[in-house]
Amino acid sequence: MDAFLVAFRIPNLARDLFAEGAMSAAFVPAFSRQLTLGDKADAWHLANNALNTLVVLTAASVGLGLLFAGPLVTAYAGDYAAVPGKLALTIRLTRVMLPFLTLVTVAALLMGMLNSLDHYFVPALAPAMFNVATILCVLALAPAMASVGQPAIMAVAIGTLVGGIGLVALQCQPLWREGFRYRPVLDLRDRRLQRVLLLMGPGTLGLAATQVNLFVNTLLATSQGTGAVSWLTYAFRVMYLPIGLFGISIATAVLPAAARYSALHDAKAVRETVSRGMTLMLMLNIPATFGLLALSTPIVRLLFERGRFLPSDTASTAAALQFYAIGLVGYSATRIVSPVFYALGRSRVPVAVSTASMAINVVAAMLLIRVAGFRGLALATSLAALANGGVLLLLLRNHLHGLDGRRLAGATVKVIAASVVMAGVAAEVERSLTEIGPGAHVMMQAAHVAAAIGAGMAALLAMAKLLRIAEFDEAVAMAREWARKLLPS
Repeated sequence: MDAFLVAFRIPNLARDLFAEGAMSAAFVPAFSRQLTLGDKADAWHLANNALNTLVVLTAASVGLGLLFAGPLVTAYAGDYAAVPGKLALTIRLTRVMLPFLTLVTVAALLMGMLNSLDHYFVPALAPAMFNVATILCVLALAPAMASVGQPAIMAVAIGTLVGGIGLVALQCQPLWREGFRYRPVLDLRDRRLQRVLLLMGPGTLGLAATQVNLFVNTLLATSQGTGAVSWLTYAFRVMYLPIGLFGISIATAVLPAAARYSALHDAKAVRETVSRGMTLMLMLNIPATFGLLALSTPIVRLLFERGRFLPSDTASTAAALQFYAIGLVGYSATRIVSPVFYALGRSRVPVAVSTASMAINVVAAMLLIRVAGFRGLALATSLAALANGGVLLLLLRNHLHGLDGRRLAGATVKVIAASVVMAGVAAEVERSLTEIGPGAHVMMQAAHVAAAIGAGMAALLAMAKLLRIAEFDEAVAMAREWARKLLPS
């Protein structure tokens, strides 16, 4: 698993930076502006031109990656050579998964088009289908890998490619219904395309902090012994669930709307859109943070502790999860606020802030790894994320002349107090249930975690009513409203 995670980190980093990150920052505002001020035919032409250009660029990158996979992986995870066969396996898996970069770039562009057209359900479903395809490939192919001289983990690498194909295929039908038709257009002189490509550079840097920090952490973790890379990755995947639910999904809804209002020079509407998005994120992500801090061990045990994943692995992963959870609000704030700067034509701001936060992470990681080992890497990432999100939010507030900050600050203090009570109740319920009947069976563990989460949510709602957190009720209402947008009509 260590070998797979390092191999996947290379195309996945490029995906997060150039496909999902830069695509959101550069293409979505341009495409939304074209839909708002022009017509669909012009928007389709821009989309085809961007699609073909990015396929050519990413295909060239994949070719170079295949050619230089050996020195690339050796430079990144040279410590793997200490374990016989581990470095060679990582190089082989990297070569298999590199084409995933082109597939996910196309998928990200299609996702941006659908979001700009107010289609949210299929783009939200696409990542789940990617996971389903990967799981099916593992179940079908892993037992047969030995017969063709390959390790079982190769089935996961093949599943990654199949999942990438599924990401693209799933989003084609709703775009076809909207009138999109593929055309082999490649016009580098198109000013609109040039603007998208020019913004992708700053867009990459502006949204790079979290992924580059993870990349640095993986690099440093390879020196922390077998399991460290996997512990950190498992922990981040668990923590990424609330980011996806309450960070990226909110950003997905905020960005096209902010781009449209920016094209119409409606600063008040931009301000209200961002303010609502931040309110929703904070009211939901702060309780999620305290929930992960309180229930990290039972959650990790339920999800992973079986087979070769031992109680010691649970303890290590849970510790990393707690440190990652500290930065949850920072990660989500960055995903919401950073793309808005590009929609407003102020791309230099997130670039400067992101660069500074990466420097913070590197310095903190080098210091904390000596004190806390691999756990210090998770804490360094969280500190950098909080700095990144906080500074971006402050600068955006100044640019928009306010984001209802005083009201939101008061509500944040109250929801923190409510979340502390929620976490205490959840932890106590889980501890009491474990004492009554130790959760040796997975169904018993699931029941304990579900009961603890349910009790914690009840306590949170009661405290929200007691403290009269009107913004919490508004956030719940907004969540329901945006959830309806995600459902198929």
